[in-house]
Amino acid sequence: MNRKTPRGASQAPLVKRAAARGPLRIRDATDADMPAIHAIYAHHVTHGFGSFEEIPPDLAEMVRRRQDVLVRGLPYLVATDREARVLGFSYASPYRLRTAYRYTVEDSIYVAPEAIGRGIGARLLKVLITRTTKLGYRQMIAVIGDSGNRGSIHVHASQGFRNAAVMRGIGFKLGRWVDSVLMQRPLGPGSGRKPRR
Repeated sequence: MNRKTPRGASQAPLVKRAAARGPLRIRDATDADMPAIHAIYAHHVTHGFGSFEEIPPDLAEMVRRRQDVLVRGLPYLVATDREARVLGFSYASPYRLRTAYRYTVEDSIYVAPEAIGRGIGARLLKVLITRTTKLGYRQMIAVIGDSGNRGSIHVHASQGFRNAAVMRGIGFKLGRWVDSVLMQRPLGPGSGRKPRR
């Protein structure tokens, strides 16, 4: 998740930030949400370190990626305001594809720049944790771009994630070396007992 805007990137106007306040709804994403999801993600790819992509994928690729999540039976969520505007999205995906990792998922969360600081990321993450726990997953991993990304690190810590590792300078983006922070949270009984299947 990317909540930090690097120097030189435009900040969302305060008037937009204030207008985004109000009730929040978390629900499954639909096809109609994809243009807004695409715009949010493109902003973070272009201006931040939450994603290590450097060129935003097009809308068709974002639709394909969502379908890949849904085919696996995993949740893909949006947060909307009272006008049904998409303010953020999150989803779970396999942490790794080797079969021994089948009980572990990775979370991804992105919030619209004008809605950062409203607790939307934490709300999305809480629902994602609940949904993946019900599906029988045992661990959730957060792969956070930039060790200075205090917002994302705080959101994950607030939902029970603990630091697992910091990989120093493994990415180069926006003119500088970027760390990757790994955080981990058990789901349900975690590794406390063997799975039934």
